[in-house]
Formats: sequence, structure tokens, C-alpha cells
Amino acid sequence: MSESTQWLDTGKPTSARIYDYMLGGTQNSADDRAVGDRLNAVAPFRRMALLNREFLVKAVRYLVTSGVTQFLDIGSGIPTAGSVHETARALDPGCRVVYVDNDPTAVEHSLRLLDGTTGIGVVEADLRAPESILDHPGTRAVLDFEKPIGLLFLGVVQYLPDGNDPAGLINRYLTALSTGSHLALTHFTADNFETEMAAAVEFFAGTAAPMFPRDATAVTALFGGLELVDPGVVFTARWRPEPGGVGADDPDRSGHYAGIGRKP
Repeated sequence: MSESTQWLDTGKPTSARIYDYMLGGTQNSADDRAVGDRLNAVAPFRRMALLNREFLVKAVRYLVTSGVTQFLDIGSGIPTAGSVHETARALDPGCRVVYVDNDPTAVEHSLRLLDGTTGIGVVEADLRAPESILDHPGTRAVLDFEKPIGLLFLGVVQYLPDGNDPAGLINRYLTALSTGSHLALTHFTADNFETEMAAAVEFFAGTAAPMFPRDATAVTALFGGLELVDPGVVFTARWRPEPGGVGADDPDRSGHYAGIGRKP
């Protein structure tokens, strides 16, 4: 094990480390890679991860050009190429970001990577407790809640069962944000991806984060009363596609829905 990864908890696989592996990162264990390889053996889940990251980049660029210069990234995972702060600061060096995750590995890596970087916070917390994040000193030290914030829930709400009331939780975050704030969200779906997603559900059942895919109606409902940005909630590869995009060959089998909504 290299010096950069010797501190990893190599126990039960976690979604953050599996995702890191899918994106080609190095902060993952053999068990994480084994789960990732099993997923890729039955469906193109690495492509799904790349689609999710591609949307993150497009969403952050859209928000910065719309005047949003601060971000709250919930379930941020392990920062890799194309992270929120890198993407935002390429357009506006003054952008501020708070990364939040409940995985100690993701938090530890973020702290090591971002140590000494101004305007960026890292918070270890559970998204199911919004106030513990919104009122956290590490959040308040970086973000100004009197100004618009980009709230990011990218590939994370699918780990909440209906019993956790995902729409209600998201609304608790949005209630604390000012007018002009935006929600960017992606979510696993079995729509047009039935067999593959059933396999994913089975595999993730053996990790620290079981998964709950949702259909288009359920994902759209997560945006509540927000004003949806064109083209609305669509398959990830169909959200403002660019030439040569990851899912351009078969955009209707993206495995995710994606969308952005603005708080009026």
C-alpha cells in the first residue's frame, strides 16, 4: 500500500470509495475495487459515474455564469479531477465551497488535499440531519446564507429510503437558503435500465449504503416548488449535451436523471 493510501479503512466498501474507483481515482481499497468490478461486469456503471461527473462540471459552470459563487456539496465523496472548487474557480477564483460527507475516508482525504486552501470547508456530517450541516461552524465560516448558494446533491439521494422523506429533507436545506439559490441533483433510475439497476441494488445491498432508484416522477418531485432550469429533469446525458459527451452514443440509457432548480 502506498503512503498516500495507507491510512484508508479497508473494511466494508463505501459508496464514496467505489465512486472514486469508477472515476479512476486511487483512494479506494481492494474491497471497493472488487465491488466496482462486479458492477461493471453487468452494466456500464463506470460510464454512469463519468456521466455524473460530467453533469457536475456542467452544473457548476452554469451556476457560476448565473451569478452563484458559493456551493454546498452534500455527499461530496472524495475530490478528484473536475471537483466543484476546481471547476468553479476556473471561472471565478473567488468561489467558495463546503464539502460534506459522512464517510471518514472522504473527509480525511479532503482535509489532506485542501489543507491551507482558503474559502473551502470540509464537514463530516450526515445529510439526514440538515441543521447539523447548515449550522456547523465549518459551514458558516465559508458560506454567506444571505446570498445565493448552489446546493449539490449529486448521486447521493438514491441512498435514502422513502422512510427518510428525501423531499422533506431537501426542502429543509432549501428553506435555509436565499432567493436565487439553486439545487443541482442527480439520481439513479431503473427507467430504461431495469436489469442493470436491479443488479446494482443487489450489489449495493452488501455495502455500507443500500440504494433506492426512483422513476422520473419521483425524482422530479424532489425539486418541490423550484423553477426548473431548461431542459428540466432528464436523463443525465440529455442535460444540455455537448459534442463528444460521455453518453452521446445512447443517451436514453444513462442510469441517472439530472436537473437544476432555482429558488424563486
